[in-house]
Amino acid sequence: MAVLDITDLHSVLPPRTCLLGLDLGEKTIGVAVSDLTLTLASPLELIRKTKFTPEAERLFALMDQRQASGIVIGLPVNMDGTEGPRAQSCRAFARNLLRLRDFPIAFWDERWSSSVMNRFLIEEADLSRAKRAEVIDKNAAAYILQGALDRMKDAAGA
Repeated sequence: MAVLDITDLHSVLPPRTCLLGLDLGEKTIGVAVSDLTLTLASPLELIRKTKFTPEAERLFALMDQRQASGIVIGLPVNMDGTEGPRAQSCRAFARNLLRLRDFPIAFWDERWSSSVMNRFLIEEADLSRAKRAEVIDKNAAAYILQGALDRMKDAAGA
């Protein structure tokens, strides 16, 4: 499989499957999961970054446990729409995953995900800085995945 446009992702997925959403940070990978109807995203796990192989193994274990058929990766696009080194790193991560396992991957613009979740966790959840650090990336992953799920539904006309 290859990297797909988010509007094409739904067409290659089997029925009643879920997706994982990823927020690739410098030190952690936030992971979220969708429900089986591809309607709702929820935070799932935080993976500490060490080396690619154990990170990929953990992601594949989560995919297998949840019977996920694909992954949506947040793409950190610059405010002017260009892609810098962080976006290139995300694309390289996806290519490396695809070398190990064949499944669909799509990217979703994550420009505002971490700042939106940070603001929410401060204002609504009233979490301290230390507690926010533990949940921000997996909540950002859920925000990324939810945006992608909503766009997929719009594209499918549902």
